Amino acid sequence: MNEIRDIALAPYGEKKIAWVRRNMPVLRGIEADFAREKPFAGMKIALSVHLEAKTAYLCRVLAAGGAEMYVTGSNPLSTQDDVAAALADGGIEVHAVYGASEEEYFGHIRNVLAHGPNIIIDDGGDLLETMRTEFPELCSGVIGGCEETTSGIHRIRKLAKAGELPFTMVEVNDADCKHLFDNRYGTGQSVWDAIMRTTNLVVAGKTVIVCGYGWCGKGVAMRAKGLGAKVVVTETDPIRAIEAVMDGFEVMPMREAAKVGEIFCSVTGCKDVMNAEHFVLMRDGAILTNAGHFNVEIDMDALEKMAVRKYEARHNITSYVMPDGRELFVLGEGRLVNLACGDGHPAEIMDMSFAIQALSAEYLAKHAGALDCAPMSVPREIDEAVARRKLASLGVEIDTMTTEQKDYMGI
Repeated sequence: MNEIRDIALAPYGEKKIAWVRRNMPVLRGIEADFAREKPFAGMKIALSVHLEAKTAYLCRVLAAGGAEMYVTGSNPLSTQDDVAAALADGGIEVHAVYGASEEEYFGHIRNVLAHGPNIIIDDGGDLLETMRTEFPELCSGVIGGCEETTSGIHRIRKLAKAGELPFTMVEVNDADCKHLFDNRYGTGQSVWDAIMRTTNLVVAGKTVIVCGYGWCGKGVAMRAKGLGAKVVVTETDPIRAIEAVMDGFEVMPMREAAKVGEIFCSVTGCKDVMNAEHFVLMRDGAILTNAGHFNVEIDMDALEKMAVRKYEARHNITSYVMPDGRELFVLGEGRLVNLACGDGHPAEIMDMSFAIQALSAEYLAKHAGALDCAPMSVPREIDEAVARRKLASLGVEIDTMTTEQKDYMGI
């Protein structure tokens, strides 16, 4: 039984899915292959990923491969109710509504897991964590899973180190065709799409603080610079800090950056990156955003306690009024700004990311029973196959090494 907002919204969601499908040629090709070969025949797949149009198309691609799909979202504010309705109307079981409470959110996760999936596709690790702690008896039926994000991979590796990972998890985020494009160009563009759409303010001339200079941080900083902002980077990793300096950005500790920032974006995957120490230093009107997956990078509990009043300044913008009268504005409740306040990454970028997801799931299906309970890198042949498909869709040709060249390089 579906748990969605309103099935009558399906036609609107269908238009969104049709649009992204048109702009995801790699995934269209995989859909055709899956429809012919049925790699998931007789299998159940549970999926928890931000439930918007591109994810919906991935679900249909997996269903075309014979999978029985059970779908939920990975963030209450990124679920699009019309897209959920379109999936449900098309015969896929969906448990997701926009704005779900924490209790409802985890209830949806439990409902998709209760069907006993053979493969899980996760975004952030909530599906895996709930399964291993609340449905341990079902873990033996799982071939393996795929994890979409850096945050989820951190959780996987922590479990593996403790000997508590119940089955193979493919680290999709670390595939080159995922993090080099999704994290850098996808996050870079979608974060600013969301901030500009939500605030309707100019970026040029403002001081932007980017917290973290991993691949996502590089993308956010690069796009902010391109929009005319003065960009300051904060980091804890000395090597990444040097990268930021050599890329032309100013680097300073957060306690100093807090004093000068006008727009803040945290992309670290860690907690309390912006906290009470920093809130007292921030200028009136500072805009606080998070693009690091979980809503822990801005210490919202501390902000709630410090504020003497809060109110909705604009849709998806909450003002927190400090005791001295300053106002700090938080976008999307401190959740992923590019999805809570926008449509997420561009379709052409997710074309590669979700192609990696689909082919990694196929790899799991083909190697059932032959995999260890350990984190697993995406096989290089999958990464290269997706890259070659993408190049072909762009009409780009590249050179091929001769046998002599391969011998010389030891390939």
